Order: sequence, then C-alpha cells, then structure tokens
Amino acid sequence: MPLHEVKTCSRCNNGFECKAGDITHCQCNNIQLSVEERAFIEERYKDCLCANCLLQLKNRYMLFKEKYLFNTK
Repeated sequence: MPLHEVKTCSRCNNGFECKAGDITHCQCNNIQLSVEERAFIEERYKDCLCANCLLQLKNRYMLFKEKYLFNTK
C-alpha cells in the first residue's frame, strides 16, 4: 500500500492527500469522532472524506442529536 494517495472527497469533490499507510500523519487523524459520529458518517459515505467535511459532518451530527433529544422530551 502506498504511503500517500491523492483522493477526491466523496462529499465535496475536493482533492486531498490520504496517508492511510502513515495514519498518524493523515489529515483525518486530527479529527476525533465518537462511535456514533463515525456511524452517522459511514451510513452516508463509503470512501474517505477531507478533514473539512469530517468536521462539518461532526457538527451536523451534534445538531441532529440535539434536535432529536430536544424533540423527544
């Protein structure tokens, strides 16, 4: 497996460098996702996403969760 691969974000179609062979230096490694956030994203996208989209989806999940919890009370 190559250390670096240029990929296209499945969400925004912007290019980014994936470092799956060196995950500690990959752009996605700095994004901390809970199990629930990861599942939320994996339900919608099957391939890598850029760091910007991961952050946006993390925030979107938080809004989704807050709205759901608020509406169930």
